[in-house]
Order: sequence, then C-alpha cells, then structure tokens
Amino acid sequence: MSHDVLNPTPEYLAFWRERHVCTLTTPRPDGSPHVVPVGVTYDPEAGLARVISNKHSKKVRNVLAAQAVEPGGARVAVCQMEGRRWATLEGRAVIRTDEASVAEAVARYAERYGRTPSPNPDRVVLEITLERAMGRA
Repeated sequence: MSHDVLNPTPEYLAFWRERHVCTLTTPRPDGSPHVVPVGVTYDPEAGLARVISNKHSKKVRNVLAAQAVEPGGARVAVCQMEGRRWATLEGRAVIRTDEASVAEAVARYAERYGRTPSPNPDRVVLEITLERAMGRA
C-alpha cells in the first residue's frame, strides 16, 4: 500500500514513532545491495528520514561512492516490520557532517529510541530525501 511521504496516515506515522530496529539498504559500488540494521527517524514535515552512523562505516562509504556519481545522492531504502505491520521509505541519501545536522539527528534518535547515543566525534548523518512510502501499519 502506497502512502504520501509528506502526509502519512496517523497509523503509519505512529508506527514510525514506535521503537523498532530497522534495516537500511544501500548500493555497493558493484550495484549489489548492502543491508544492515539501524535506527531510523522519519520527519514527514521535512520529507526526510535520518540514520546516524560512524563516518568509517560501510553504509557511509557506499552512500559517498554513489553520491559522487549520482545526482541527488544514493538510492536507498529503510524498512521496519512487526508481525503483519511493515513500512518502507525510499529516497536519495547524502552524508551530512555539519554539527547542526548531526545534533538534529541525534535528538530525533533519542526521542524515538529513548536513549541519547554516546558522544562520537566521527558521527555523521545519512539524510534521506524521501520519494516513496509503502506499508501496512
């Protein structure tokens, strides 16, 4: 079932506010998918999803490699499921390193997951400009 990225149903948005481990799929340089567990925050007002990460991670390297050759950033997807409920957000990711973007992503993560991550000078944000939302919530 398709959803409006900027105006999701209350049930769909509520599902994205519950505490769930998600997956992030990024393209490797050879085009194959790299799938890893992550925490994700969804900001429909801005049309963004955010994932915090270490700048040395494979997912960040994958996005940076794709970002260098694809206008708009790497094509990625984040997904979560619980029982028969599931939700996927797709879009284009870029890496943000500026202090304000990282602080915003950490604050949103803390709100959704109920804990503030330990300080990390190597933290960056995968910022996904959303193009598609799907799921059953």
